[in-house]
Amino acid sequence: MLKIINIMKPSGQLLFPQHQRILDRVGEQIRLARKRRRLTTIQVSERAGINRTTLYHIERGNPSVAMGAYFHVLRVLNLHEDFLKLAEDDLLGRKLQDLGL
Repeated sequence: MLKIINIMKPSGQLLFPQHQRILDRVGEQIRLARKRRRLTTIQVSERAGINRTTLYHIERGNPSVAMGAYFHVLRVLNLHEDFLKLAEDDLLGRKLQDLGL
């Protein structure tokens, strides 16, 4: 049986567990990148222009955090170029485009 997590967003959107796991992994990778650079949450949040609570939510894969906040944290970690990889290899979209759909 498939379990759906209700994140209680104002729009009432639901998030499937497999999608939450992706966000969890992204958050963990960001946390590890911060720790490898020996930066504190205070340092990263101040440099990114966000509060520590937002950074906490990013590192835990909270889906309600704005993409801009993710970008600023990646910028601080010098990983902002990774943002360009989002939807870069859209194989399905390219196939649909080629088929004229």
